Amino acid sequence: MSDIIQLLPDTVANQIAAGEVVQRPASAVKELIENAIDAGADKIRLIVKDAGKSLIQVIDNGCGMSVTDARLCFERHATSKIREAADLFAIRTMGFRGEALASIAAIAHVELKTRRVEDELGTLIEIEGSAVTRQEPAALPAGTSICVKNLFYNIPARRNFLKSNPVEMRHIVDEFQRVALAHPHIFFSLHSDDQELFHLPGESLKQRIVHVFGNTYNQRLVPVEEETTIINLKGFIGKPEFAKKTRGEQFFFVNNRFVKDPYLNHAVVKAYEGILPPDSFPLYVLFIEIDPAKIDINVHPTKTEIKYEDERAIYAILQSAVKRSLGRYNITPTLDFNQETGFSHMISPKPLEEITPPSITFNPDFNPFEHTKSGSRKQAPSPSIPQNWDTLYQITEKKGDTQLGLHGNDADVPGEHVQPAKKQPFQLHNRYIISQIHSGFILIDQQAAHERILFEQFCQQLENRQGASQQSLFPQTVTLSGPDFQLIMDLLPDIQALGFQIREFGKHTFVVEGIPADLTSGVSERQVLEQLLEDYKNNQAALKLPKREKLARSLAKHAAIKPGMALSADDMAELIDKLFACEMPNVSLNGKPIILTFTLQELSARFERD
Repeated sequence: MSDIIQLLPDTVANQIAAGEVVQRPASAVKELIENAIDAGADKIRLIVKDAGKSLIQVIDNGCGMSVTDARLCFERHATSKIREAADLFAIRTMGFRGEALASIAAIAHVELKTRRVEDELGTLIEIEGSAVTRQEPAALPAGTSICVKNLFYNIPARRNFLKSNPVEMRHIVDEFQRVALAHPHIFFSLHSDDQELFHLPGESLKQRIVHVFGNTYNQRLVPVEEETTIINLKGFIGKPEFAKKTRGEQFFFVNNRFVKDPYLNHAVVKAYEGILPPDSFPLYVLFIEIDPAKIDINVHPTKTEIKYEDERAIYAILQSAVKRSLGRYNITPTLDFNQETGFSHMISPKPLEEITPPSITFNPDFNPFEHTKSGSRKQAPSPSIPQNWDTLYQITEKKGDTQLGLHGNDADVPGEHVQPAKKQPFQLHNRYIISQIHSGFILIDQQAAHERILFEQFCQQLENRQGASQQSLFPQTVTLSGPDFQLIMDLLPDIQALGFQIREFGKHTFVVEGIPADLTSGVSERQVLEQLLEDYKNNQAALKLPKREKLARSLAKHAAIKPGMALSADDMAELIDKLFACEMPNVSLNGKPIILTFTLQELSARFERD
């Protein structure tokens, strides 16, 4: 029997490695930008076409590479970051394994242009599927430009698993934002299909956060800073009232490397305990500086997980620092036993000679037991004594008023004449609607009922592409973050079909000129749009539903009446009529019942009647 174990060819091994390192176009973007940062660049441009499927290009003004380095960088485990295993515990660079370029070159067409400052000529290299097809000197600017074309061209199965362009573009924007936040001193720009999405000059961290997420975030940030012998912590957290229902604005950076750490996230959420609405996620951009010897970053292919030497101490420091910042900036209530500020706003400086001491006046002739006789003279009562107080507890009865007797609307109370009441629905605690039927009565959850009505109505509008719109008196501009802007662009035809009059107005900005007529009057266009996005992303993460159905659910949940809202008899009757006209009147959007039926037999059994 012949031997069956053999070494895989380098091309196959590189493609296998690429499956771990490059999972989608965003993975290649992350690796290429991090290489540019490690090269010492202070200007980095990212250009993508077709959401990275056709082209990913990163241009930097870093140190560049020599001819030998340019050729060697595409070999597996070729790196300039480490020399021995001990270097893994002293890493300050983004990359260190030497696998990214080899993996990318194995599954794409790659063109590398690079030149060092001290060289007169640079190097041009073209690679297809790990094979070098062209190498020659060229006149190039200092720095490096690397183009990745036709990603996964030789792995069609992997290419078929890629999502739509808007989804892949959102992943690219996410990776771009993480790197841009980690290095605010570096200029970054992002172009997608010949359109500039981001233009971020070198600036402070707070300015970078505002430029990445929008001008509205300027008032949402609370600074955090703490220095200890274990870690140094700095960054910003969001105010509780701006917390969102979906994740996506939580950023941890350890030595400027973005990491995902549920344990540390729990420390931040714990600091918000008591002031954060349930199921909400606060914004934070926090940087942890720690000795590289006390962490291990070589535990995950994407390098987004880290093991700490003393994670409990880091947890405690993080929680206390966030809580202290919330208290310091009057976000949380505090007690200061050394200062009483309750009356400080009522005290005004005044000279002592102008201060008049308080005085008390009274009537010495007042006799509470003295009764006034007819025709007798009596002193006018003091203004401080209320008159006709003895009639306070008298109950006046108005003729013709319909009263609800103890025995029900249809029973007569002896000695009184009660008008027979109409069988109209009525509210219970402004949350439920009770309506009488022949066999008993039904109990309706008014919010769930309205959500079902609006959901089916919005689905019909999306199908017919005609939604009623309410024109805004003053159109509002809404600036969104990069991912939310891309999401709106993807949903724009359907959003307009629901009744939104919205159009693009510059980078990351929309003008809202009208909203669906079914929405509650007096609501802000910005609030409606942001809440629609949050609900949509929440449904997207929790439910595997068609896009239009998720959009209709999101808008219905936002537009429906809320518990505690009083309804008139006509409103309740109209709600009941529309509910029973729905295709599924009994089931809410969450799959729970909308209507509960109580029969007379059940009521008799409760009262133990035969």
